[in-house]
Amino acid sequence: MYNLTNKVAIVTGSGRRKGIGEAIALRLAQEACHVVISDLGAPKGSEFSEAHIGTTDEMEAIATDARAHGVQAICVPCDVRYESETANLIAATIKAFGKVDILVNNAGVGYLMEPFTEFKESSWDAVLDVNLKGAFLCSKQAAIQMVQQGTGGSIINIASQAAKSGFPFAAAYTASKHGLLGLTRSNAVELGRFGIRVNAVCPNHITTGLGHWQNQFFSEKLGLDYETYLQGIRDRNPLGRTGLVEDIAKAVAFLASDQAAYITGEAMNVSGGEEYH
Repeated sequence: MYNLTNKVAIVTGSGRRKGIGEAIALRLAQEACHVVISDLGAPKGSEFSEAHIGTTDEMEAIATDARAHGVQAICVPCDVRYESETANLIAATIKAFGKVDILVNNAGVGYLMEPFTEFKESSWDAVLDVNLKGAFLCSKQAAIQMVQQGTGGSIINIASQAAKSGFPFAAAYTASKHGLLGLTRSNAVELGRFGIRVNAVCPNHITTGLGHWQNQFFSEKLGLDYETYLQGIRDRNPLGRTGLVEDIAKAVAFLASDQAAYITGEAMNVSGGEEYH
């Protein structure tokens, strides 16, 4: 549909089963795009436990599923908080495929939430370092390569409804996602002359593994049982349901393709009409 045949895409944060990153990588593979599966690979302290990161085994399993679509797929562990590791991510991609056409900045921390007056500095730093600094570093390294290639490219940042609206207990997350839209717009303006398009996708709630944790967290904070809280999400959505990982993957495939050749600097809502500005 989108003619991504033989394009090469890096998807960060794509190593967890049933996550948005996995869905994006597999959708791109379905469109005949070679993919780089990237995640932490192993836990790193209490803030990045195995419950919240993609392990090497999960990454390999997802790569195997991608290959079933007839494309090539490799796994590259990367901690996006460090420029040396993001540079290595690009280098490994070039070694395997000779180019990079698409970068999807999906790596994110959405599970460090605390009341604002109790919000720990370490939690703030962890969220901002992954969600915003990580996207900056990955985009920088990808843009260097795309400019050298001289054939343009597409950078897609997975933001959030929290990039446009505020949420309690999520000061760092909301700030990081608002900042990600600023990065998107600035990079779109600066990189457009090289044929590099930069856009963001803004999902609302999706019950992935992370989404399930968020449901539990917010339902407890609001004094609601789990299903009542989830039904409230459905009730305020014009389409009457929560989002699916496939909804986000379809939007990314579109933005990565030439069907979106005249679209850059945009923050596309994929929220069933819940967020419309």
